[in-house]
Amino acid sequence: MKTNIAIFASGGGSNAEKIIEYFKTSSKGVVALIVTNNPTAFVIERAKNHGIPYCVHSKEDAENGKLLEVLENHVIGFIALAGYLKKVPDSLIASYPKKIINIHPALLPKFGGMGMYGMNVHKAVVAAKENKSGITIHYVNENYDEGSIIEQHQCLLSVNVMTPESVQERVLALEHRYFAPCIERLL
Repeated sequence: MKTNIAIFASGGGSNAEKIIEYFKTSSKGVVALIVTNNPTAFVIERAKNHGIPYCVHSKEDAENGKLLEVLENHVIGFIALAGYLKKVPDSLIASYPKKIINIHPALLPKFGGMGMYGMNVHKAVVAAKENKSGITIHYVNENYDEGSIIEQHQCLLSVNVMTPESVQERVLALEHRYFAPCIERLL
């Protein structure tokens, strides 16, 4: 039987789209729900385009058990955070032990923690004159970007010509290539 996957996203949802497409041919899982905290997130349009139910939740919904109830109603067995910009409540983490993962656009433990997301990460990588960046897929725990690392993939950077945008482009390519197969292996 396939595992129902929920994707949590706060923005455009390009990773969500890749995961949805990947799992259309998987025997292990299916994307059964898109969850967002942002009522104007483009990921909602992606969900609609694929006929996938979606849930827009408030901070209160996440904390008072309503979000957990939605997940249970959709028989969700695994959660993937793909550009989700809110902290996952401890109660949700406790309900899904080793079943919630995140993708971070840097090689943790560098460039992680509160406020380190999206272009903030890439700007920090450029400012530090790093010669490589990449992605970290990790389990979610009670602290931002501190859960056990599952896998990392890196790309080399040319310090003299890189911009935050060029780093973002290279890192996003890694995200699109490696995140969905990693989810499938964990199911």
